[in-house]
Amino acid sequence: MPTDEPKQILLSPPHLSGAERHFVEEAFRTNWIAPLGPNVDAFEREMAARLSSDGAEMHCCATSSGTAAIHLGLIALGVQPGDLVLCSSFTFVATANPIRQLGAEPVFIDSDDASWNMSPAALRRALHALAAEGKRPRAIVTVDLYGQGCDYGAITPICEEWGVPVLEDAAEALGATVHGRPCGTFGAVAAFSYNGNTIITTSGGGMLAAGDARVAERARFLATQARDPAPHYEHSVAGFNYRMSNICAGVGRGQLLVLDERVARRREIFAQYQRALGGYDGVEFMPEPAWSRSTHWLTALTIDPTRAGTSRDALLTTLAAQKIEARPTWKPMHQQPLFSGCRMFAHDESRAPVCERLFRDGLCLPSGSSMSDADVARVIEACERELARARPNTPAANASAARTV
Repeated sequence: MPTDEPKQILLSPPHLSGAERHFVEEAFRTNWIAPLGPNVDAFEREMAARLSSDGAEMHCCATSSGTAAIHLGLIALGVQPGDLVLCSSFTFVATANPIRQLGAEPVFIDSDDASWNMSPAALRRALHALAAEGKRPRAIVTVDLYGQGCDYGAITPICEEWGVPVLEDAAEALGATVHGRPCGTFGAVAAFSYNGNTIITTSGGGMLAAGDARVAERARFLATQARDPAPHYEHSVAGFNYRMSNICAGVGRGQLLVLDERVARRREIFAQYQRALGGYDGVEFMPEPAWSRSTHWLTALTIDPTRAGTSRDALLTTLAAQKIEARPTWKPMHQQPLFSGCRMFAHDESRAPVCERLFRDGLCLPSGSSMSDADVARVIEACERELARARPNTPAANASAARTV
């Protein structure tokens, strides 16, 4: 029987171009379906070429996940049991898990209001406080959140001053830039994700990137069970089964061809949301500083309940009732039971951490590049109805009512 029930609008589904088929079919035709193969080698070269700029050459190692890339990157930076690793608190748990898995201890750093990313002020305060205790972190893990790079113009000099290397978690920021330079090129090592909901996907996979070819080569060695050169299976160190399959890499090669189109569409979707909803009192979108060009992998915003008259959770409930998938922003790591007891340095010691507010009031709207303008309009209308219901006599609400008459 026909139904008038609306289709589900997902948060960020995969968006295939059709170009992937050529590379995947070539893998089947040549029987390269196991891990490694020509697609993996080519995908690494093509990613490295994408990241290389201004004469700085990058080197890549394709992995089974972004988490695996972070794990290998921390090993490359020499992280060992008992070490301290400074890490953005406002992130997905995959950023911090490998720190603990290596026996190290995370020290969490707050966000700033200007970018929602790691606060340079909190980072500097943490380094001074640890130094006063005679402690020095082994590494710093920055996170390029929701497709936007950190303030590396401020963070990089701090890290260089203290001599602490950076691992850049660029899992969400492929295609983004800071001061015109690609995200994923600011740390000694970087990690990308090609999960099913990222801006491009391999169905599951990741990439380690480094400016030093030796780091990428060592990562390949460790990711392939650390097999020593020998006619038999010889192992002198413990390795991992972290390499990407030739089929997944074929999907990635096809996706990489349309990365610029995917970025452009997500930025366009963000702009549509911002134009329609940015006039409501209490609605604040994730800012994009002048030095940043975000991919807007996900459109993120906050709802101040005292000004908007409604809450983040109320809006999520309204959207879910209309089969629109939206999600809260990341719950900060220092608030997670898993990391109970870990230290946290706030952006401003005189007030609550910025990232706690961003989680309490924040949500992500559907942002997939395959969304039609009609899909975006449907999400906007659902948001407007909830916001207008809460503040029925505001100019923005009256404009919304006029549009829906």
